[in-house]
Amino acid sequence: MPATFVVVPLWQGSVSSRAMSHADGAAAIRGDLPAAATLVVDVPVEAGESLGTGVHRYSTLRRVREATELVLDQVPDWALTIGGDCGASLAAVGHAARRGEGPLAVLWLDAHPDLNTPDSSPSGGFGGMALRAIAGEGADGLVLGEAERVAPERIVLGGARAFDDEERRYVDEHGVSTLTVEDLSDPTVVVAALEATGASRVFVHVDLDVLDPSALSGLSYPLPFGIDPPALVAVLREVVARFPLAGATIAGFAPGSPLAAEDDLPTILRLVAALTSAERAA
Repeated sequence: MPATFVVVPLWQGSVSSRAMSHADGAAAIRGDLPAAATLVVDVPVEAGESLGTGVHRYSTLRRVREATELVLDQVPDWALTIGGDCGASLAAVGHAARRGEGPLAVLWLDAHPDLNTPDSSPSGGFGGMALRAIAGEGADGLVLGEAERVAPERIVLGGARAFDDEERRYVDEHGVSTLTVEDLSDPTVVVAALEATGASRVFVHVDLDVLDPSALSGLSYPLPFGIDPPALVAVLREVVARFPLAGATIAGFAPGSPLAAEDDLPTILRLVAALTSAERAA
């Protein structure tokens, strides 16, 4: 079945100076999606309170997670979630884990590992904790439960170029598979890493900052030496051709202006097309 697009204009997981632009980015992408196949999560305007959790804007993040789960329950098959910041993937991965059969792997394509906890995070931003929460560790209410969480050995982290000490420790101690930007230039390497997890289906998370900043201006955390768009498209097409896609997220679009968004959208829509390419070939 074709994807349902679930737009989550979440910005509260980001601590960037451009955090609120993530909502604008989600809205810009939404404008080019088929309306009949698109659902939108109502994200509150207010920032929210940390409530002693160590997670900035925790109260709103928890509300958005619950609202996203309700919207995802309306999806007949699989969802392509459009963030917003990376926190949008928490509910999306949980939905994918609940809805399918067989072990699930997560391919996390991001300039940052997002493997901090509330105790280790230097910023308190949930976006930098999202993958750790998917693996089952984090603040109460912002972590996947036992039946949904993805074990570290079924995570493949691609394109990360900025590790905090705790993130590096977690990767080393838990055997998280990591792929460099150079590794991503060969899609067969990515497929082999996913096959090594033993998973029968895959969730793909794309934070747009995995791309080189020269390719996209609307990044809240740009880091040099990222992958170029054609190479990323090739990776996504190869992955969805090899594995059943349980779900996907595109996150991290924070355009500086409506005009800048227009310039970036063709690149983003090529990624959308790559993630949905298997359904067109079926």
